[in-house]
Amino acid sequence: MKTNELKKGQRVKLRNGWQAVLEDNKKGNTRLATVHGHYTEMGSVYSHDIAQYLHEDGAVWLSVDHTPAQLKLKKQVEALGF
Repeated sequence: MKTNELKKGQRVKLRNGWQAVLEDNKKGNTRLATVHGHYTEMGSVYSHDIAQYLHEDGAVWLSVDHTPAQLKLKKQVEALGF
């Protein structure tokens, strides 16, 4: 599934291992999410930082596919050292 196909309420796992719940249905390079890490915070996350999503049966994590634009932005961000 592409990151643009993920819907509001979908539980996802970020590249850093933290979990989040998507709060919008938007497409593009950023998504609004409630992130459960050291603290629980709501804010924007890069779409290329979404690594997996929880299947609707709640039993298995599946990988996501990124769009070419999201992969391009990932390379640009990594080149900056982030």
